[in-house]
Amino acid sequence: MSSLALKEEPESFGFSRERLERVSRHFDHYVDDQKVAGWLATISRGDQLVWCGSGGHRDRERSLEVTDDTLWRIYSMTKPVTAVAVMMLHEEGHFELDDDVGQWIEALRAPRVWTGGTASSPETTATRGPVTVRHLLTHTSGLTYGFNFQHPVDAIYRDRGYDFGGGGRGVDLVGAVNDWCSAPLLFEPGTHWNYSVSFDVLGWLVERWSGRPLDVFVNERILRPLAMTDTHWWCAPEKLDRLAMLYVASDSQSRAAERLAKKATREPRWLGGGGGLLSSASDYLRFMTMLLRGGSVGDTRLLSRATVSSMTESHLPEGADINSLLMEGLSNPSRTGLGYGLGFSVVIDPRRSEGVATVGTYAWGGAASTIFWVDPAEDLTVAFYTQLLPSGTYPIRREMESLVYAAMVD
Repeated sequence: MSSLALKEEPESFGFSRERLERVSRHFDHYVDDQKVAGWLATISRGDQLVWCGSGGHRDRERSLEVTDDTLWRIYSMTKPVTAVAVMMLHEEGHFELDDDVGQWIEALRAPRVWTGGTASSPETTATRGPVTVRHLLTHTSGLTYGFNFQHPVDAIYRDRGYDFGGGGRGVDLVGAVNDWCSAPLLFEPGTHWNYSVSFDVLGWLVERWSGRPLDVFVNERILRPLAMTDTHWWCAPEKLDRLAMLYVASDSQSRAAERLAKKATREPRWLGGGGGLLSSASDYLRFMTMLLRGGSVGDTRLLSRATVSSMTESHLPEGADINSLLMEGLSNPSRTGLGYGLGFSVVIDPRRSEGVATVGTYAWGGAASTIFWVDPAEDLTVAFYTQLLPSGTYPIRREMESLVYAAMVD
């Protein structure tokens, strides 16, 4: 029996089957128009799968349809997994959230912040305070991504070999962390929000704190206890036929990115805590259920209820949303009304976010247009999978949210 098989009718959980079919019709249009090759979505309430739909192909060029066990590149949906690993170690007393990470990372013992100049000749000054673990978990550290293309420091990362899919010039994770942390920070830690390599740095800190490689720790402490047998940093040869092709948007359609897609078929030089995992819908459903249930599934507890509650509350300054903390000139209306916790965006003002999810709903997505959210007030988890770069090509999250809540009749 499929791990995504429904045990009861959606009406038993307050959903209209007829209205849920709107999800299929909507995203099948995406397939018909060749905007995406294929898709799969899950909706659950509590521990029960309410609805699962899919359409199109996991590999359009090979005429392979999307199946329940298709493997997807979840990219930044890796971050919440890394956040759980970090907080498991926090519960064991390895660090405090406001600890200076310079005690573990030499390049951050005396961090410097950008004040001007150019990428090739930056001007910097010493920061007023340290970079802390909390700063890393909330993307307020001052680190960045080379693919942001918004600031000269982004260019410094690219010059060092860190663009999208770039892994530096032959370095291991220790070398990558040194490259990032020795570059100037974009801003004084804690003063702004900027999407960054912070979770890759946290992945290395998990290795320092636990004394084990990141994949070993995550497998032993998270994936295996949750029976997430299809989640890993690269695709094993025996599972290659299940791996979806990766596509890029091109002239309102999508085309296969075969060269970039092959990166998932071989062991990476270093493991990305910020964006490296492959997973299946059934695996990630178990992960979401663990979060919804306050850190446990059945008899398996990974985190305390108090820790999950803290992780899924906004840790930004009171009243601030992500958009208000972006640097000058980088306004992003899609971040309005959203706070940020320890690994998740958090709805703090549904009216300003122009969504229908309730206050306290937490979420994140991946670069290939995958998304998930957990709505504790509605006892709800939702995930959507496809493989289209870049993630902002279509308003999939907004559309999926509207369709799901419109299907709730109780």
